[in-house]
Amino acid sequence: MSDSETMPSAAAGTVPEHVSGAPALPGEALEIASGYAFAGPALDLGALIWDGTCLPDAQIRIPLPMLNRHGLVAGATGTGKTKTLQLIAEQLSAQGVPVFLADIKGDVSGISVPGEPGAKVRERAAEVHQDWTPAGCPAEFYALGGLGHGIPVRATVTSFGPVLLAKVLELNRTQEQSLGLIFHYADQKGLELVDLKDLRAVVAFLTSDEGKGELKGIGGLSTATAGVILRSLTAFEAQGMSPFFGEPEFDTDELTRTAADGRGVVSVLELPAVQDRPQLFSTFLMWLLADLFHDLPEVGDADRPKLVFFFDEAHLLFSDASKAFLDSITRTVRLIRSKGVGVFFVTQTPKDVPADVLAQLGNRVQHALRAFTPDDQKALKATVKTFPDSPYDLEEVLMGLGTGEAVVTVLSERGAPTPVAVTRLRAPRSLMGPVSAEALDRAVRDSPLYERYARAVDRESAYEKLAAASGSSSPSPSAPSARPSPSSPSRGGPEAARSGGRTRPEEDASVVEQVVGSGLFKSLARSVGTQIGREITRSVFGTARRRR
Repeated sequence: MSDSETMPSAAAGTVPEHVSGAPALPGEALEIASGYAFAGPALDLGALIWDGTCLPDAQIRIPLPMLNRHGLVAGATGTGKTKTLQLIAEQLSAQGVPVFLADIKGDVSGISVPGEPGAKVRERAAEVHQDWTPAGCPAEFYALGGLGHGIPVRATVTSFGPVLLAKVLELNRTQEQSLGLIFHYADQKGLELVDLKDLRAVVAFLTSDEGKGELKGIGGLSTATAGVILRSLTAFEAQGMSPFFGEPEFDTDELTRTAADGRGVVSVLELPAVQDRPQLFSTFLMWLLADLFHDLPEVGDADRPKLVFFFDEAHLLFSDASKAFLDSITRTVRLIRSKGVGVFFVTQTPKDVPADVLAQLGNRVQHALRAFTPDDQKALKATVKTFPDSPYDLEEVLMGLGTGEAVVTVLSERGAPTPVAVTRLRAPRSLMGPVSAEALDRAVRDSPLYERYARAVDRESAYEKLAAASGSSSPSPSAPSARPSPSSPSRGGPEAARSGGRTRPEEDASVVEQVVGSGLFKSLARSVGTQIGREITRSVFGTARRRR
């Protein structure tokens, strides 16, 4: 039986039974349930809890078109946030919507295989009137730089940009501005910043006798600041982070694919290998989102999202963030809705998310909170204030919720907040746990994307150009004429990779078709281009990516 055949009737746009059976519900419960009686397609979260009783005829749902209005899934550790993500993600996939999930602990890979029936699953399904049948989702698995089980995800230093890189390197505001000058100089001079050694080479050149006057006209680069940047880069590389920067660069269009049967592909970024570098993976997720923002066309209010992006451990993104970084996040979240992308932040309490960002999150699933300390009490009171008025005593309710229960409010089909509903959530249909490492590796190797991204390529870029220039009579890098043509064979292909990215001039015409058709060409072309093109396409996060 297909996913579309097993979707509940609400997902097909029919009016749920609890409307016609309204007299069976208590008065206030009826009012809440009526707020979730959507006529169009919707995702089913679970059944209403009222006065301690689960009312299975009162189904709590999210309208599918409202998933691009963003959301928050919050709650203390162990309250069921990950299972809520899985529940929403697999229903989105069944509706043909691609999904991106960050797998911090390595326990979401089970979304790719059918779940295992058991007593607890059957009990939960019976409580909420869920027609539970096991089903997996089409999935791709990725890993930052290939560290871990997944297709390697890389970004060039240029496309990552100075604002995000400053966040990763933990630079202060002054150092971030200096890093921006370095990127600007590299753009002007045709010095492609592909990997970290390229950036290190440019910084070293600008503080050398030959290059120290290059930035005087636009503010200069102090030796002390350059030293901080270089030390930060060295420490970053010493932690094994170099593989995240390089080519072939990951094309974020891969995240918006659907399977042959029409279901949305669930892209799972496996992050257990970098759990000890939370700032790194949270910032990389922001790069993915910023790149999508830059490339996707405007779609306005569509009947379904183009992609829903789940941002796990969201508090790590905002920790010690500069004002410029927070402003950029706020703009991206506010504007990406019109590109058809929904963003769900996953964290422990709403106070982990800045108020300007929180104001953009129309859909809320709040799991239980604990109040063991004065700080916990403050967080609890602050969380209650973020919900609309309701007949519930939310402070008491939030401390008493069981695992797999949550307080829900979403945006209705009219865009208005629904009544607050305490909800017993449905059970995911996919496996609630990880698949084996062997199965995960097999899925990665069998992916059609594996050959495209598995092999790293090191072509001629800023490091090689500056090294060559240092041996000439004019060590200063040349103007943009030194930049290879985007159609040059030195940019990709097996022969270019084996020869260090260089081919003889007479070979150019004979291999250009090969290069254009290669899996690497698209990535390489995006990371070069003219000085003007880079300046125009540098996005709100200081990232640079040519239009695809």
